[in-house]
Amino acid sequence: MTKEFSVPPVIFPSGGGTAGNVNQRRVPTAPFQPSRPPSSSIPFMAFDIGSVPSSSGPVGGSISTSAASGSGSFDDEEPLLDELGIHPDQIWYKTRSILNPFRVNATAHKDSDLSGPIFLYLAFCLFQLLGGKIQFGIILGWIVVSSIFLYIVFNMLAGRNYGNLDLHTCTSVVGYCLLPVVIFSAASLFIPQGGSVPRYALAGVFVVWATRACTNLMVALADGGEEHRGLIAYACFLIYALFSLLVIF
Repeated sequence: MTKEFSVPPVIFPSGGGTAGNVNQRRVPTAPFQPSRPPSSSIPFMAFDIGSVPSSSGPVGGSISTSAASGSGSFDDEEPLLDELGIHPDQIWYKTRSILNPFRVNATAHKDSDLSGPIFLYLAFCLFQLLGGKIQFGIILGWIVVSSIFLYIVFNMLAGRNYGNLDLHTCTSVVGYCLLPVVIFSAASLFIPQGGSVPRYALAGVFVVWATRACTNLMVALADGGEEHRGLIAYACFLIYALFSLLVIF
C-alpha cells in the first residue's frame, strides 16, 4: 500500500518585473574581520597595513641608514678572541718569560690562564705525532695528574696559613713550564732514535730548565714557598722527567 504526500508546487521567478520581491538583489556585506587588540605583542603585527603612510623618499635611504647603524654596532663589539678569553699578546709574554732559564718573570704569571698551556699541549702532541707517537690522551692525562699532584704537595708543605695556591694557577704554571720539554720534543726529531748518550744529556738539560722555571714561579706566586724550595723542586723534577721519558722512548 503506497502513501501519497502532498507536495506544494515550486514556482521559479521569471525575468519580469512582477516578481520583484522574489528576485530582490542582496546587499553586499563586508567580509568578516576579527577584532584586533589595541596593542599587539608582536612588533611587526602591531600596525594596520591600510594605515601605513606612503613615503615619497627613495627606498635605499632607509636601507643605507640601517646598514650604517648595523656596521657601527659591529665596530663597537670586542674581538672574538677577547670574548673567548684568549689573549695572544699575554700568551706570548708569558711564554717569552720562560725562555730565560736563569731569571723567570713571575709578575707575568700572576694572572693565570689555560689558553697558553693548551697551545703548548697541542704543540707537544704534534711533535710527538711527527715522531710516530700518538700520545694525545697520555699527555693530557699526565698534565692533569701533575697539576693535582703539585697542588696537593705544595698545600701540604705550606699548611693552612700559606696554602693559598689554587688549582687553576698550578695548572697554568705546569703548562707554561712545559715549554722546554716541547722544544726538546721538536729537537729530538733531528736526533737519531735510541738510547744514545747525547740524547739523555740533552733531555737532562731541558728537564733542569723546566724544573728551575716551575720552582721559581711556584715560590714567587705563593706565600711561604721559599722555605720549601727544595721539596717543590723535587716534585717539579719528577713531573718534567716523566714528560721527557715520552720523548726519549
